[in-house]
Amino acid sequence: MRIYTLVEDYSGYESPFLGQHGVSFLIEYGGKKLLFDTGQSEKAVLHNMKLLGIKAGDIDYVFLSHCHYDHTGGLLGILDATGKRVPVIAHPTIFRKHFVTKPHLRDVGVPFRREEVEERGELFLTAEPFQIVGGLYSTGEIRKREDFEKASVEVYTLRDGRIVRDELMDDMSVVVKTSEGIVIVSGCSHAGIVSIVKRAIEITGEERVRAVVGGFHLIDASEERISKTVEAFMELGVEEVYTGHCTGLRAEAAFLGTYGERFHKLHSGMVMEFGG
Repeated sequence: MRIYTLVEDYSGYESPFLGQHGVSFLIEYGGKKLLFDTGQSEKAVLHNMKLLGIKAGDIDYVFLSHCHYDHTGGLLGILDATGKRVPVIAHPTIFRKHFVTKPHLRDVGVPFRREEVEERGELFLTAEPFQIVGGLYSTGEIRKREDFEKASVEVYTLRDGRIVRDELMDDMSVVVKTSEGIVIVSGCSHAGIVSIVKRAIEITGEERVRAVVGGFHLIDASEERISKTVEAFMELGVEEVYTGHCTGLRAEAAFLGTYGERFHKLHSGMVMEFGG
């Protein structure tokens, strides 16, 4: 199994790769290539793919972890670059109205219409966990969330003409079985990264967690939540951590302090390999 970091907030030291606020990974597994999120623009993703020797036409599936523009914005351009109709896997509510009100009203959801995706690819919308490739699964919607991981982001949606808090139930991740244990890939972990790891273990029946990769959205979290997250990782036996994007410096420092050399800061162009 190989994971390519196609784009991340951090481009790396003395790097030819482009950084961008957002996330995009390419997961190579079982003879298939799954694009996990698309950053906020296809330009950085396609530039970095070229440097990594990856052709857009080789993408077999696209998986969207949730609705935010920095994870979905590059989708149309990347679908155009593939030159074929690729299955696009996402939650059924991903195209809902999604916005913030501070410091002003601003849409932060998918920056295009559903119809524009359907013109280019095949939408596969489900909230349920399922196998995409033999041994590679979508976690589906994370319904059971740890008390200390309740949604804290001030985002909203419209329901029957009313503004209501958006609990980001569309947040989904990918889990892959390898000979070394499971590897979990998350976008922003709005469902709570500990809740995601526990769900991945439940879905696969595998207790050995080889690695957790992605953004953990602890950038505005309290010290208590950060400490509980690191402690839970240790209790669950998570062996390695690869994180960046929305995780935040304080949380990264906490993971580094506990994991030492088993902590890795993500950057554009980083390639990770795990047992098959």
